[in-house]
Amino acid sequence: MTMNPPKMKTSITSNERLKTLKKAFETKFGESPRFYACAPGRVNLIGEHIDYCGYAVLPMALEQSILAAVSVNDSGKIHLANTNPQYQDFTVSCSDDIIIDSNNPKWFYYFLCGVKGIQETFGITSLAGMSCVVDGTIPPSSGLSSSSALVCCSGLVTMEANQKSLSKVALAEICAKCERYIGTEGGGMDQSISFLAEKGTAKLIEFQPLRATDVKLPEGAVFVISNCCVEMNKAASSHYNIRVVECRIATKMLAQARGLDPSRLLKLVQVQTELKASLEEMLALVEEVLHPEPYSREEICKVLSVTSEQFSSELLSANTQHLTHFKLHQRAKHVYGEAARVMRFKSVCDSGSAERVELLGELMNRSHESCRDLYECSCPELDQLVDICLKSGAVGSRLTGAGWGGCAVSMVPSQKVESFLQAVRDAYYTPDPQRAAMEKQSLFVSKPGGGAAILLEE
Repeated sequence: MTMNPPKMKTSITSNERLKTLKKAFETKFGESPRFYACAPGRVNLIGEHIDYCGYAVLPMALEQSILAAVSVNDSGKIHLANTNPQYQDFTVSCSDDIIIDSNNPKWFYYFLCGVKGIQETFGITSLAGMSCVVDGTIPPSSGLSSSSALVCCSGLVTMEANQKSLSKVALAEICAKCERYIGTEGGGMDQSISFLAEKGTAKLIEFQPLRATDVKLPEGAVFVISNCCVEMNKAASSHYNIRVVECRIATKMLAQARGLDPSRLLKLVQVQTELKASLEEMLALVEEVLHPEPYSREEICKVLSVTSEQFSSELLSANTQHLTHFKLHQRAKHVYGEAARVMRFKSVCDSGSAERVELLGELMNRSHESCRDLYECSCPELDQLVDICLKSGAVGSRLTGAGWGGCAVSMVPSQKVESFLQAVRDAYYTPDPQRAAMEKQSLFVSKPGGGAAILLEE
């Protein structure tokens, strides 16, 4: 786990994607790349919106990835280009302060998050000049972590170009922190699986300290990703950070109710740890302490004995200052319930039980219901798609990623995969021309992929 990301010799001519990227790079910059870097997207099998509360999650890396071709030079500039023509080129001086506009989340700002993270970690005053062409096969704004994969790929590229060395764990932690430059208060799952993934296995990712444990998925079932084709850019909207803030406030309200010092607690897991309570006991505490009706600012300030100014500066983020009401009961109930489902999912995978597939499917279904009803991070199209997936033969189906659009992940018995794909195609994609046009990259079987790596031409 302390190992560095691998450096692998690879044949460019036998890999169509690398061959195309190399050609695009040579056309753009008139030279060959010195190296390539890739970082995978991920699908979260269970454990939604709980990583930033301190709880373990259970993702696997996808075969879809962000891939970058890179040359290093003494131009004093970083030149960025993308194989997708809708993403514009960008150039920044290596000696300037790197400025990231969190109000304008363009693709190159995500790349610059990774650059800035490595620069600050090592205190590099003048970065190596780079030319870089980026290629992505992860559908953007789909909840499959294309943005975090781009940040991870960029961190890896910057480390390699500046001849520095870091372990996978250190890189994951740096990339999780530096993505906050773009305004996303994530919990670290996406970056962790991008670096720590291993081909053929899902991972239980735990935090503080960050560690990853193999989870062997049952044979006899596969996971199918289906995109509802509604895009949600989590940096551009406040939905995501509103939930982070609500969980932070719920933490302090629960701490206050049990005589703990709320000022030093920020995550729901910390209340559980301090009270030495089980997740079931935490769920009971939520029912006892937090009322289901939304809380006003005034009520929260009164309970926590803070001023309105302290509330705004200490508890809210930049894009949540407008909020007047907060659903604390529902958010905390989801987090503690989902944390319990993650641990149950892993124990079922480890059990060797004959009913594993059905039991895991049931946990996925409960997870979606909680995301939809308590966390309110679904959308009508996602709910419709999950319903179609279950009717088409999935034993379990749930939204994956931040939600409010993006993808569902379904667990499908191996022998039903072809009929499942056809049924979902017919019911969800074919009737809508816009969805039908996106179907090829929107509906696919997913196998656990490997982690981020540097690729060198043989």
